[in-house]
Amino acid sequence: MSPHDIFLISPQLSMAALGLLIILADLVFSRKGLLTWLALVGLALPLAFTLAQLAQISGGLMGSGDQNLVAEAGILHGSLSVDRFGLFFNLLVVVSLALVFLASADYVKSLPRLRGEFFGLMLLSASGMMLLASATELVAIYVALELTTLPLVAIAAFMPNSRSSEAGMKFLIIGAISSALTLYGMALLYGFSGSTTLDGIALALGGPLRDDVSFGSYAVLAAIAVLTVGIAFKLSAIPSQMWVPDVYEGAPIPMVAFLSVASKAVAFALLLRFLYSGFLLFDTDWGMLLAILAAISMTVGNLVAIAQSNIRRLLGYSTIAHAGYILVGVAAVTQGTGSADGGNFATFGPSSVLFYLVAYVAANLTAFFAILAIHSRIGSDLIEEYGGVFRRFPFLAATLALALVALIGVPPTGIFVGKIYLFLAAVKSELAWLALIGAVNSVISAYYYVRIIRVMFMAPESESVAASALGTAAVDAESNRSMASWPTMVALALTAICTVLLGVVFGPVVQVAEAAVTALPGIIPQ
Repeated sequence: MSPHDIFLISPQLSMAALGLLIILADLVFSRKGLLTWLALVGLALPLAFTLAQLAQISGGLMGSGDQNLVAEAGILHGSLSVDRFGLFFNLLVVVSLALVFLASADYVKSLPRLRGEFFGLMLLSASGMMLLASATELVAIYVALELTTLPLVAIAAFMPNSRSSEAGMKFLIIGAISSALTLYGMALLYGFSGSTTLDGIALALGGPLRDDVSFGSYAVLAAIAVLTVGIAFKLSAIPSQMWVPDVYEGAPIPMVAFLSVASKAVAFALLLRFLYSGFLLFDTDWGMLLAILAAISMTVGNLVAIAQSNIRRLLGYSTIAHAGYILVGVAAVTQGTGSADGGNFATFGPSSVLFYLVAYVAANLTAFFAILAIHSRIGSDLIEEYGGVFRRFPFLAATLALALVALIGVPPTGIFVGKIYLFLAAVKSELAWLALIGAVNSVISAYYYVRIIRVMFMAPESESVAASALGTAAVDAESNRSMASWPTMVALALTAICTVLLGVVFGPVVQVAEAAVTALPGIIPQ
């Protein structure tokens, strides 16, 4: 492996090395609280390597063109593409993980014997996510998928209760099934194309399949079907969504917060790479398949969320619905690539996906950070136990309300702009019916989000809230404080501010998203 190869994977290597360092430091340090700050400060290294790679690309994150850093030879040749697209998601993963570590400074005190493993496994999973965002070869993609999932499976089963064990078991079993389907789809693609790189697959699919249907095309269609199911597991979308509510309810809240945003983001990065790199020349109706999955995911997620009494399960079904919203933009990617109103539409669909992901990261992290702080005080995730939260913990209630309003898509929040962006992309791609379904589902989602706000602000004080005020709640030792600790408050304030700013000053983020997607084949603006 050449020095250039090492530089190409330096963010992933430094992230994994930091995870191993945290686990070893846990054996040495007697003051376990130092692990949180070591993990947080250590994230500066993968961030620095990511920025160094970005500096090597002409124009930086907001430039144009398709320049990227590639391995011309060696073991990484053809397996990795370090471009604006991948670096965009690297930055998203690093920033999300830093915020999660900051917000979990109090929570990890309930894991005295597993604190090092918690941070170490989270970092190892993040290294897999960063690899997944840049991988362009089937073996590398599969390794990245497993490295992303398996550490999170272990964390899901951390807590000493039956719900956590059930969450870990379901995550493992359904993850293994989706992994097997993904691997089977990759095997079919390799068997037909004779290549494991996305570029090689694209060349193999760009020949006679465009004019006639052969045995080979049926093999590719079967590969597409099983790959869709496998990737849907990462997307938290239909038909691989069964694990979501149980994992969201039983797993540690910081891990769920990270899983809900970072894992979903890189899964969409993988899907877009497959579409534009591997299946760019394959003449089949990807768009309609994804549009149907988007419509079903939105509808099922929102309708089932209405019946939930546990706020974490509710957000689990909410994330299924939001996966459907984001798939609207992906469906638009495959349906329309021409010009609209004289402008270039090539980057419109994928850039709408990237912008929505950024807005969703800010809003969903705000929601989970507020839930994390409230849970540590009242010891319950039941929505009915949130009665009186506003009177006891006004800042936490206000930020949670802001996050829920943002998840509906109400201005002036980032998700409002993101939904307009996504639905406009669908309309320009002749998928107006899908945009209409998305709008109707947004209205439906308002019911269960507003229900939580009504309970916090208007319902009588619950027994759990009253017990927290007296310092008798069966939660952490410091649960009787009226406010969260300063690291949690800082993380919560940062995500809340970003949620609003993305709805007001969204131009720079849109420009970054449009520049990032120009790194994908076939959509470089003319």
